[in-house]
Amino acid sequence: MRFWSVRDTARSWGISERLVQRLCAAGRIAGAQKISGAWMVPVDALKPADPRRVGGREDSARADEEPAEPGSAPVDLLGAEDILLPSGAEMAHGAGAQLFGRLMPLMNSAFEPGSCRQVIDGFDDPGMRAVALAEYCYFSGRAEDAARISSELLAHADIAVRLSACLIYAYANLPLGNISRSRFALAELQAALRAVPSVSSAQSRAAIAFMGYTSSVLLHIPLPNDAPPTEDLLPLLPAGLRSFAIYVRAHGMYLAGDYARSLGMAEAALLLNAETYPIPDIYLHLVAVMDCMSLKRTDDARRHLLAAWELGRPDGLIEAFGEHHGLLGGMLESAIKNDWPEDFRRIIDITYRFSAGWRRVHNPATEETVADNLTTTEFAVSMLAARGWTNREIGQHLDISTNTVKSYLASAFRKLGIGKRQDLAKFMLR
Repeated sequence: MRFWSVRDTARSWGISERLVQRLCAAGRIAGAQKISGAWMVPVDALKPADPRRVGGREDSARADEEPAEPGSAPVDLLGAEDILLPSGAEMAHGAGAQLFGRLMPLMNSAFEPGSCRQVIDGFDDPGMRAVALAEYCYFSGRAEDAARISSELLAHADIAVRLSACLIYAYANLPLGNISRSRFALAELQAALRAVPSVSSAQSRAAIAFMGYTSSVLLHIPLPNDAPPTEDLLPLLPAGLRSFAIYVRAHGMYLAGDYARSLGMAEAALLLNAETYPIPDIYLHLVAVMDCMSLKRTDDARRHLLAAWELGRPDGLIEAFGEHHGLLGGMLESAIKNDWPEDFRRIIDITYRFSAGWRRVHNPATEETVADNLTTTEFAVSMLAARGWTNREIGQHLDISTNTVKSYLASAFRKLGIGKRQDLAKFMLR
């Protein structure tokens, strides 16, 4: 059985650490154990219900509540100082304190590689189970299924289900070529981010801002001017989302050219994780590959790529590899292509489909001209050349001859209408 600390439990449930300790001591959390003087809570433990008064008195039908002493006020273990009052909109969908712990439930789940489907089937709530299935379809490269499932959840009464479905729907429609639908979903997320001040709780603001950062940074488009600092958001997110938010932040540093700092952040997050969260961990490893390749640390890049592969391959979670292909500097060709040719072909198919939609959102938003007419190998070779790699270094990395490198570059130059290496940069990803 896997356990959370009091701190992680408090963050996940949206209550104070003191209250978690009180609930444990009162026997209100099934399976909670005191180990070396500290309470530990099972990861799958349910948050105790709020014993609020019904009809002006304590609901005496609740068997798990202790009766109040005669003449005393009812005992409320979820005391007033710990209850985060929802806004009017959130009142209809559940308290805002619950929102941040329920976004992207599969991403936010710790599990052993190979057990993804069991995790999905283990969600009792139908809405959460449907979102988790849509996540699985997306992260395993089945965009059609992800779009279909998430589309049915866009008007769901549960705001956590609705926002999660909106993010999945936006990304799933990119490789399907449905750019207007992606734009619609991204606009909805940005609108939610701009409305952050009207949301009642810090946790809810963190959750909505997390969605906004994710949609912006991964598409390499500018953040809204009113986006709150990431430092304010990370402590409020549960472990899985926090890891993915660190990836998003590290990705932003990578885009700014701060490769060493980005790498340090990604590696620290992987080192400090007490449990394995396969989806965010894959993304953390991949941003580390990007940084290592930019720093010409190819051995470290290979190590991170194979670590990501060990996490993703047992469940077929290969979408992230296709999304990041152009940023990985030929590492997929070097480390995956020969040993897993069928998987590599699927990844390349994802790359072509995702990249086409990605550019149709990214290029107009940034007024950049990332190339869309190169093969994946031509793009990888051109990316490395644009970053100052010599033909010899590129050839050694990809295990091809220098003449083959020259051939790929000549083809890329011809397609892009340029005549020298210095002109490659404006057509490449950062």
